[in-house]
Amino acid sequence: VQLQASGGGLVQSGGSLRLSCAASGTIFAIDNMGWYRQAPGKQRELVASVASFGSPNYADSVKGRFTISGDYARNTVHLQMNGLNSEDTAVYYCNAEVKIARWTPLRTYWGQGTQVTVSS
Repeated sequence: VQLQASGGGLVQSGGSLRLSCAASGTIFAIDNMGWYRQAPGKQRELVASVASFGSPNYADSVKGRFTISGDYARNTVHLQMNGLNSEDTAVYYCNAEVKIARWTPLRTYWGQGTQVTVSS
């Protein structure tokens, strides 16, 4: 299973970016797709996640600015980020819980990370 993230880059404060992540490979079932981020010197933290059924979950710091959307028919998840500020600068990682066969447990897979840099 591979998760390919894209869409990071350099943006000015107040600007917007859209991150995308696509899962591929042997996937029997997939759920709880989401985004984490890790800034220099800090621990990785949850940004947002969305289950196949249920409401999205957001970190307090991004509520009202970021929107996550999951397309489980295409095994993709997107993160629309508006109103970016310097505190959002980090490497963003997508993840998902995947079963590769009916009899296997859910396992968490991670993408390679994409850099988001917000300049003031």
